[in-house]
Amino acid sequence: MEKRVLFKSAWLPWVLVAPQMLIVLVFFFWPASQAVYQSVLTEDAFGTSTEFVGLLNFERLWNDSTYLESFKTTALFSVLVAGCGLAIALLLAVMANDVIRAAGTYKTLLIWPYAVAPVVAGVLWVFMFSSPMGVISFALQSVGVEWNHLLNSTHAMTLIVVAAVWKQISYNFLFFLAGLQSIPKSLLEAAAIDGASPARRFWTIVFPLLSPTTFFLLVINVIYAFFDTFGIVDAATQGGPGKDTAILVYKVYFDGFKAMDIGGSAAQSVVLMVIVVALTVLQFRFIEKKVNY
Repeated sequence: MEKRVLFKSAWLPWVLVAPQMLIVLVFFFWPASQAVYQSVLTEDAFGTSTEFVGLLNFERLWNDSTYLESFKTTALFSVLVAGCGLAIALLLAVMANDVIRAAGTYKTLLIWPYAVAPVVAGVLWVFMFSSPMGVISFALQSVGVEWNHLLNSTHAMTLIVVAAVWKQISYNFLFFLAGLQSIPKSLLEAAAIDGASPARRFWTIVFPLLSPTTFFLLVINVIYAFFDTFGIVDAATQGGPGKDTAILVYKVYFDGFKAMDIGGSAAQSVVLMVIVVALTVLQFRFIEKKVNY
């Protein structure tokens, strides 16, 4: 029988959820409504005069080749960040889950990167990839690779992907490790007795039981790649070289605060919000069907 909590007064549940509702209203619905309102206006650089233009800002976006190119850049960046971040974190979680001695030390070291701010993560990896002083760039030069993320688009994309994945690995690792520790050991022991190899036990028992955790992290990582990586891109490449690493969220900032196109920037933020909401709905609509709860 389903357990239900009964409140003596009808208003008490609303009082308990009011703080969370207030936070969502102030930090999501209010800014979102402001963006929608500004997307149908044009303003001067100082915001002293505005003019209603309807959907003109959106029409300009679809005629802007650099904006359309940023869609491809964002799609590539998001797939790499989410895919690599989940795969590496799962591998680390499986390895850490099997550690017996000094397990706490390994887990603590793997969690530390999550405490680093995105801007700091970007600057840290820029230092390591900067030629010729950086540790990684020096190692690459020793094997004949001339690294230059300031001129090479592939190198620049690699830099921000590595920084973004490194920043998010700790978050993914925590959830994967918790999911692994919740799997009954008796299932794995029974499979081992039946002769199943470690790889077969992982793909037939462990990974299916981790599907709820994997699905949750997939949604979170896609949102992370679209929004929370702005600081990394700004600190590492500033959208360069050219506009080759200007993902959608960075272009919103650049056009709004540097190019002073407030209406166009607001229109971009509305489009970005719609894309992320649509991707989240599609993930829940189709991918969740394959999740075993």
